[in-house]
Amino acid sequence: MFKVDNEKNALRLFEEKQVRAIWDEKAEKWYFSVVDIVGILTEQVDYRVATKYWNKTQARLVEEGNQLSTKCRQLKMQAQDGKMRLTDAADTEQVLRIIQSVPSKKAEPFKLWLAKVGSQRIDEAIDPELTIERAVRDYRKLGYSESWINQRIKSIEVRKALTDEWDKGGVKQGEEYAILTDLMSKTWSGMTTKQYKNHKGLKQENLRDHMTNTELVLNMLAEVAATDISIIRQPQGLGENSQVAKEGAKAAKAAKEQIEKSTGQSAVSKLNAKRLSEIKIKKE
Repeated sequence: MFKVDNEKNALRLFEEKQVRAIWDEKAEKWYFSVVDIVGILTEQVDYRVATKYWNKTQARLVEEGNQLSTKCRQLKMQAQDGKMRLTDAADTEQVLRIIQSVPSKKAEPFKLWLAKVGSQRIDEAIDPELTIERAVRDYRKLGYSESWINQRIKSIEVRKALTDEWDKGGVKQGEEYAILTDLMSKTWSGMTTKQYKNHKGLKQENLRDHMTNTELVLNMLAEVAATDISIIRQPQGLGENSQVAKEGAKAAKAAKEQIEKSTGQSAVSKLNAKRLSEIKIKKE
C-alpha cells in the first residue's frame, strides 16, 4: 500500500518498494510516478524496461478508447542518476485505474478491494442507512469517542440540509459549494478551509474528521443558522446565498468568542484525529 507522510517530495512505499511522489499544494493531491508503480507490478527492476511497458500500456489504453494516459501529468522527479527529470505522474484515482490495466499477481489484491468497495457503494445507494453504519464502524476503529461519533454523524445531517437549500437556490456543486464553505469557515473560525487544514497539519484529509467536539458544534451552528435563514429568505444565486451563509456563520462566531472569553483558550484547535486519539489513550 502507499505510505504518505508530510514531505512535499518524497519516496513512498508500495509493498516495501519505493515509489516517487509529489504533493501538489494547489490541487491538494499526491501524484505518484507511474513508471515506478508499473515496475513494481511487473516486477521489473530495470527502469527502462518498466518505461517501455508503460508506453505499450498507454498505447493499448488509447486503442481501447480510454483517455486515462492523456490525463497523466508530467512532473519533475529525481531520477536514478540523481537529476530531476520529467516523468508521468498520476493521482490516486488514476493509479488505481492503471493497476486494473496491468495483468499482475501484485495487482490482484487491489482489484479485489475495488470490487468490494464498488459493491458496498451500490448497496449504500439502495439503502443510505448503510452509509451511516459504515461510518460509525470506521470511526470506532480509528479510536474516536462515542460522543464525538454522535456529533460527527449529526454534522453530516446538518450539512446535507444546508446543501439541499443551496441546490434549491441554484448554487452549483463543486466550485460554488467550495466558495460558500470557505466563506462560512472564514467568518466563524477566521480561516478558510485550506488554512484551517494547514492549521491542523492536514492535507487531503476531511477537515471535519479532525475537529474537536467544540469545533464540530460551532461548525454545525453556522450551518444550521444558515439553513434556517435560507428557508425563510429563499435566496437565489451565489450572491444572495453568500450573504445568508455569512450571516449564519456570524452566529457561530459569536458563540466561539463567548467560549473563548469564558475559557481563556482558543476554540479552534491545532489537534487532529491522531493527537485527539493519543490524548484519549493517555486519559484512559
